[in-house]
Amino acid sequence: MKFIKHTYILLFILVTSMASAQVKFDAKVSKQKLGVNERLRIDFEMNQDGDNFNPPDFANFTVVGGPNQSVKRVYANGVGSFSKTYSYFLAPKGRGNFTIGQATINIGGETFKTVPIAVEVTAAVDIPKDPNNPEYIASENIHLVAEISKTSPYLNEAITVVYKLYVSPTIAVDNWNEIDSPRYNDFWSQNINTQGQKVQNGTYKGEDYRFLVLKKVVLYPQKTGKLDIEPLSLDISLRVPTNRRDIFGSLLMTRTNKVVSAGNSTITVKALPEEGKPLDFSGAVGNFSFEVVPSKTSLDASESLQLKVAVSGNGNLKLFKLPKVSLPSSLEVYEPEYKEEVNTTLSGMQGTISDSYTIVPQYKGKYPIPSISFSYFDLKTESYKRLTSNEIVLDVLGGPVNSVNANNAAMASNGKQAVILNKDQFAFIKTSTNFVSVSSSKFFKTTGFWSLLLLPFLAIPLAIMIRNKKATRDADVYGNKIRKADKLARKYLSHAKKSLGKKEAFYIALEKALHNYLKGKLHIETSDLSKDKINELLAVKQVDNEVIVDFNKILESCELARYTPIDIVTMQEDYDKAAKTISLIDKQAR
Repeated sequence: MKFIKHTYILLFILVTSMASAQVKFDAKVSKQKLGVNERLRIDFEMNQDGDNFNPPDFANFTVVGGPNQSVKRVYANGVGSFSKTYSYFLAPKGRGNFTIGQATINIGGETFKTVPIAVEVTAAVDIPKDPNNPEYIASENIHLVAEISKTSPYLNEAITVVYKLYVSPTIAVDNWNEIDSPRYNDFWSQNINTQGQKVQNGTYKGEDYRFLVLKKVVLYPQKTGKLDIEPLSLDISLRVPTNRRDIFGSLLMTRTNKVVSAGNSTITVKALPEEGKPLDFSGAVGNFSFEVVPSKTSLDASESLQLKVAVSGNGNLKLFKLPKVSLPSSLEVYEPEYKEEVNTTLSGMQGTISDSYTIVPQYKGKYPIPSISFSYFDLKTESYKRLTSNEIVLDVLGGPVNSVNANNAAMASNGKQAVILNKDQFAFIKTSTNFVSVSSSKFFKTTGFWSLLLLPFLAIPLAIMIRNKKATRDADVYGNKIRKADKLARKYLSHAKKSLGKKEAFYIALEKALHNYLKGKLHIETSDLSKDKINELLAVKQVDNEVIVDFNKILESCELARYTPIDIVTMQEDYDKAAKTISLIDKQAR
């Protein structure tokens, strides 16, 4: 009996080990040592299909491609085999020795993990000049260039950066994805619309190329010294020719990916000269005209007029303040209305900025408005210039006369403003009264008295009802979970709608909304959010299979969309589908 017992135990251990050995989940890299300018491919392979695949955190790498999923089924002599692979393409962020962590997947209700892999990233290496290597062909035939209009501008002088993608006629570009956008620190920046740009023919380093203008930016440096313009980086999917031909003699093409960068650029910003700088200089740089124009110069008292102070021209119009107007105190002046009519082109900001003052005279007479000046730095002559307006005299023809007005002109000519005395400064003090006697009334035992007396007693039952209802609601654990999940779902769907156009933020918010909805609706925790568990619980709730399939498709879209190019139309379709699916589950769930 003891022998049979040990035999059963041995057979059980053997069968268990054989069953566990049947599942394989491995990670493989294309190379364990690479240059910082090379890319790494990592494949996560399994021999049985699973759910909830979670890749490791590629902290020291940038994901430039993937996840690409492939499934392979082979039948030989009546025996079938299965393999499924998730592939990623990684670009190292810097040199060093790094470890790619564990990936996990759920197969047959068990969680399997890969073994961590050590990778060494060295300094940049020479790409082998193999004419049959797609990466080498791509590197020789596609270039991203940043053309800078001026490398030594003055402070607040406009420069332009134009990004051009040059492509050899021998290769074809399918699409591209911007993986690193430059942050223009220490610059005021404005993007120029490049939609509708067409492919043009040109030359690059003496050879014929096609090129497309991808981006145009106008920059105004806000600091002096050496400033960096960060590079623009793109991940491009393209097709390159091979040395093989089809049956018709045409070259066969192969697909590959290439990360290209415009390179880091440095400009030297010069300070504006101190010699000859006016005291009232406010930072205007460019070529400007200046005017102070009243809407009218003759009017009656209590009428209004508009005084417009405007600067027009080409320069940093949005980056300085207009000079202020000094007016006699006898004129009522309101805060100016600021207006911008400015367009930004490759030559910088062009247009007009203005302050419009509303002025209302109170008395008859003549009121001089002193001239004001505006100074700026002229880039053509590299010197400061001052523009001065003419003196304006307002002639108030009709209205009350103030005895002080006779002295206004003389005092204004001395640069002083007259003090206006108002004859009605004590008009708010009443010198006579019209008191009316009020008959006394009794409040005791009136309707209002009894109402106020009985109101607290009537409020007690209402307070008890509200308190009991709140206690019942607080005790409803599942109900509170559902309400909380619905609230979070609405919140995240709202966040997703606000993030339309921003791919990564949109799909993260959408995925959170779906997960929180399920947690409340199905009474499950985050750890139970597996595909099979969700399908099983929704089926138990009598939700149509078609709705369950749609829900799973949305979750898959959220997982895959972060790594693939998506336009705003597709995002809007996914948002509408998510809202519709949640509504259908609410209606059908029992």
